[in-house]
Amino acid sequence: RAKDLKSRLGILLHKPELGHRIRTSSKLQLGSRRRDSSQEVLEWRESFDQLLKSKSGVTAFHTFLKTEFSEENLDFWLACEDFKKTRSKNKLASKANRIYEEFVQSEAPREVNIDHETREITRKNLSGATSTCFNEAQAKTRTLMEKDSYPRFLKSASYQDMTKQATSRSTSKRSHT
Repeated sequence: RAKDLKSRLGILLHKPELGHRIRTSSKLQLGSRRRDSSQEVLEWRESFDQLLKSKSGVTAFHTFLKTEFSEENLDFWLACEDFKKTRSKNKLASKANRIYEEFVQSEAPREVNIDHETREITRKNLSGATSTCFNEAQAKTRTLMEKDSYPRFLKSASYQDMTKQATSRSTSKRSHT
């Protein structure tokens, strides 16, 4: 099963002797746009919300989640955010079905880790698709990312490198002014 393979590969990434090459090859780089990007990078550690508010933060976090084979959580959360902005009833129903089939239903191609009860509530919510039909599943997925993946992201070599770069840039700016 795909989930078993994903789990095994994730375990390998956490063994330094096996995962080192994978982690270093996906080091995250700060974008060329420097609109206080160094300050922004440092703000990501203040809260998960700060990270999610930042486009480059979401990109960096997504890149990190790929190394852990768990980017579907963030992709689902982002799909739900986009879904909430949908105004057309017809589009709402079709988008809801697409999100459900891709992320929520049992054995979905990119199934998110939610309990059976939440999965069932979400399935029932689809019958009258509204902008809130994924709220519970989205909240559970967000909590999982915040409590599990986000702390690992902050400890990751890639984020540590970015904070070092950001700190050195901000100190060199101060010494030049």
